[in-house]
Amino acid sequence: QVQLVESGGGLVQAGGSLRLSCAASGRTSFSSSAMGWFRQAPGKEREFVAAISWNGGRTYYGDSVKGRLTISRDNAKNTMYLQMSSLKPEDTAVYYCAASRGVVAGTAPELYDYWGQGTQVTVSS
Repeated sequence: QVQLVESGGGLVQAGGSLRLSCAASGRTSFSSSAMGWFRQAPGKEREFVAAISWNGGRTYYGDSVKGRLTISRDNAKNTMYLQMSSLKPEDTAVYYCAASRGVVAGTAPELYDYWGQGTQVTVSS
């Protein structure tokens, strides 16, 4: 089994920054797994935020976060990151990291096999 643990969420003012981390452990082949970030706000469906291929060579972003969020990974540390800047109140949500058994990243939640418990990000206006 693979465990994913998110950290780094919190309360920040609009225009501020946060860095989320996702640490993988257990029976993981992290260095050969595509990874992604999703978010879910109250009353809304889960939304794709960003994804990264197994070696970091390809990244993908949701339209609402392009230019403000940056996904990255450190395979030596089994950790993925989401650097968030110029945050807006509409970025408020629970952020989830996800891992795929495959190497190709994508935007669909169905591509991912393992999910973390989520970390709350709240952006005040």
